Amino acid sequence: MRGLAEFVMKGRRQAIIAVLLLGLLPLLYFINPVVVALVLLRKGSKEAALIFVWAILPLIGWAAIGDQFPLLLLLGVTALAWILRETESWEFTLLASVVVGVGVEFYLRVQPAMLDSMLAQLQAYMEQSNLQPGMELQELRYFLGSSLSAVCMILASALLILARWMQATLYNPGGFQLEFHALRMEHRVVLVLIGVLLLANFGIVVPSSWVLYLVLPLMFAGIALVHAVVAKQKMSGMWLAVFYALLMLPIVFQLTVMLAIIDSWYDFRTRMNKAA
Repeated sequence: MRGLAEFVMKGRRQAIIAVLLLGLLPLLYFINPVVVALVLLRKGSKEAALIFVWAILPLIGWAAIGDQFPLLLLLGVTALAWILRETESWEFTLLASVVVGVGVEFYLRVQPAMLDSMLAQLQAYMEQSNLQPGMELQELRYFLGSSLSAVCMILASALLILARWMQATLYNPGGFQLEFHALRMEHRVVLVLIGVLLLANFGIVVPSSWVLYLVLPLMFAGIALVHAVVAKQKMSGMWLAVFYALLMLPIVFQLTVMLAIIDSWYDFRTRMNKAA
C-alpha cells in the first residue's frame, strides 16, 4: 500500500491511472475510493474532485451491469474523507458514517435492482441446498438490505482509515497510530447514541434496522481503545490478531462496544498515563 500511495502522490496523471485501473478490476475496485480519499486528505477538495471524476467512470460501468456497491462505496468514502479533513475529528467522522449506512439503505429501497438480484441468487442457492430461510420473503429482503448497508458503512470507515494510514506513512510516520489510539467517544455523544439505540430497539421514531448503524461508531472506538492498551502495555501484536479473530463473535463484539461506552466516562488512556 505504501508503494501505491507513493505512486498516486507523484502527480495527477498517476492518480488518474491508479483509479482507472483499480476501478476496472473486480475486488480491486474497493481500493479505488482509497486513492480518492488519499488525494482529498492530502491535497484538498479541488484536486480530489478531478480524481473523483475519473474514479467514478469505471464504477458507473459496474453499476450499469448490476453492481452498484463499488459506486456507493466511493460516494461514502469520499464524503467521510471530506468530513475528516474539514473537522479533523474521528469522532465526528464516525458519527457521520451512520448517515452513509442510512443513505445506502434508503437507496436500496428506492432502487431495489441490486437487492432483487442478490435475493434471487440467495433463493436459488437455498432451493438447491434444500434450506429454509427461517423468515418470510419480505423480512429476508429487509434484513438483506440492512445488512448490505451496514457492510457498506463498515467498509467506508475502514477504507478511510486505510487512506489516513497511507497519508501518515508518507508524510507523518507514526502520526496515524497516535491519532487512532486517541479515538474516544465523548460521554454526551454516547448518551445520545444510547438513547437513540433504545428507541430503535422498540421501533420508536427510528427503524429497528438502525441499531447496527448506531453501534458501529462505538465498535471502532472500542477497537481504538484495544490498540491503545496493547501499545501502552507493550504487548505482542499476537494479542491484536486474536482480538480481530474473535471480534466476529457476538459476545466479543458486545464487550468491545461496552468498553467504548465505559471509556467515554472512565477514560482508560488518561488513567494509564497517570499510573505510568
